[in-house]
Amino acid sequence: MMGMTLTSMAEWLAAVLLLVAAAFLLVGALGLVRLPDFYMRLHGPTKASTLGVGSILLASMIVSATHGRAGFAELLITLFVFLTAPVSANMMAQAALHLRLPGRAMPPEDAVPERRKKNKPSEV
Repeated sequence: MMGMTLTSMAEWLAAVLLLVAAAFLLVGALGLVRLPDFYMRLHGPTKASTLGVGSILLASMIVSATHGRAGFAELLITLFVFLTAPVSANMMAQAALHLRLPGRAMPPEDAVPERRKKNKPSEV
């Protein structure tokens, strides 16, 4: 019986990470198609695809490390995706709130800065 080498263990781990990524990306795609309004459609794929892309890049870093190459490019891509996906989703949601795009739930009155009521100074 032969033992597993470090390279084959890394390949198995990368394969598992790719399967996890595929599952997250499938859930994100289904959320984009099946959810009823813009806000829900924005939430599902943003979270799921971020985790899916992160898993793919982690698998790529593991495989590149077994071949003697540091995964610096993958690390930068992961950092970029994890920073920009939530920010872009927030900006799209703020734009939709500003345009008063209807959703299933009513947004709070102070969700958009232009619609906030000016606070009167409290009388003592």
